[in-house]
Amino acid sequence: MKFKGILIKSQFPHLCMSLRVFQQSLTFAQTLTKPLKLMAFVIPGGCVRLGVSPPRRAHIKRRLTVFATVSPPRGRDDVVNWVKATSGFFEQDTRPIMLFDGVCNLCNGGVKFVRDNDRNGRIRFEALQSEAGKKLLRRSGREPDDISSVVLVEKERSYIKSEAVLKIMEYIDLPFPQLAFFLQFIPLFIRDFAYDNVANNRYTIFGRTESCEL
Repeated sequence: MKFKGILIKSQFPHLCMSLRVFQQSLTFAQTLTKPLKLMAFVIPGGCVRLGVSPPRRAHIKRRLTVFATVSPPRGRDDVVNWVKATSGFFEQDTRPIMLFDGVCNLCNGGVKFVRDNDRNGRIRFEALQSEAGKKLLRRSGREPDDISSVVLVEKERSYIKSEAVLKIMEYIDLPFPQLAFFLQFIPLFIRDFAYDNVANNRYTIFGRTESCEL
């Protein structure tokens, strides 16, 4: 009789039946688990002693699944530090820059008014449509084609709409800084509402020119 390649000889026929039953039980167990290793040896007295060694634990390799989060492609604006990229505008000249609509008659008139009342030349000017103007718009956190508002760009921060107008008034000659001081007490939403109404209709009321006058 064979058990897993090991031949067992016994002179005791009554053991054959027990071994046969054990073999059937073992065959059934093998269908559920890995094959058991059976050891048999004869001990004094004529009895056969059987030993079953437990199966070794199978080494289960765990597969680690890595989930990668794919970020949307970043645009060029996301990787450009526009404050650093436009720092050259303020390296040798720290005066603020007034950005204006170069084809708007009202805006060009406003630039002329500021220049006439800025005897110390404390403000620089740049059209919104120029390449420099577009870069400074990005520096101010606005779209490069957004010409809906005048923008005053300082080295540390920028101003738009009514805030830009009041800040410009602070730079020019008297009595405009004093006037700006009193106008700042008007709530911002009221000032910006009035500004937007004028700015949105500036071409209709004041017309436009084909090129910037500066």
